[in-house]
Amino acid sequence: MLFALFYVVAITILILHFTGFLARHNLEWLVLVLAVAVFPAVIYL
Repeated sequence: MLFALFYVVAITILILHFTGFLARHNLEWLVLVLAVAVFPAVIYL
């Protein structure tokens, strides 16, 4: 369940990034937080 929630949040952040919403509201740091959150899983796999 937690993985599904993470994927929903990640996809939402990416959609908002590519539509320019994050840049307009100075929330681009969310993309970096998402990258840091994914990094340990990439190393583990």
